Amino acid sequence: MLLKVVCPGSFDPITNGHLDIIERAAQLFPGVVVGVLENPSKKPLFSLQERVELIQNAVRHLNNVEVECFSGLLIDFARRVGSNLIVKGLRAISDFEIEFQMALNNKRMAPEIETIFMMTKNEYSFLSSSMVKEIVHFGGDVRGLVPEGVETALRKKYGLSAGE
Repeated sequence: MLLKVVCPGSFDPITNGHLDIIERAAQLFPGVVVGVLENPSKKPLFSLQERVELIQNAVRHLNNVEVECFSGLLIDFARRVGSNLIVKGLRAISDFEIEFQMALNNKRMAPEIETIFMMTKNEYSFLSSSMVKEIVHFGGDVRGLVPEGVETALRKKYGLSAGE
């Protein structure tokens, strides 16, 4: 019996597109583990602990969601948390190609673990963490694009006050 699914990502920072996938997974499955990837090839704006805290704050209304960090292979993380299902969000065809390649590699290494894809809502199909960071960096407003508290954290990282 499936007890948990894994929703992985770097979440630097979490956006409402990420949250959309997490919330919908939480409606479909008894438990969701948001896996926050520590990727040594990326230089994140937020530390691993900051990303975990931002996500925990964003999902506090979901009683069947937990947040954990990991490094290394996603399939090893899924096994560690007792999951045989990975849920990935897709925005566009370009996402599908990359995610499909990763899913096929994961399936080759771990045949017992499945990957399913969920399309994000239309209003988030253009949204990415990179875009959110760029908007805030140049003083733009990201309300409605990120969960409560994330814009404040971004502005603080960039040395901007709330009104800038």
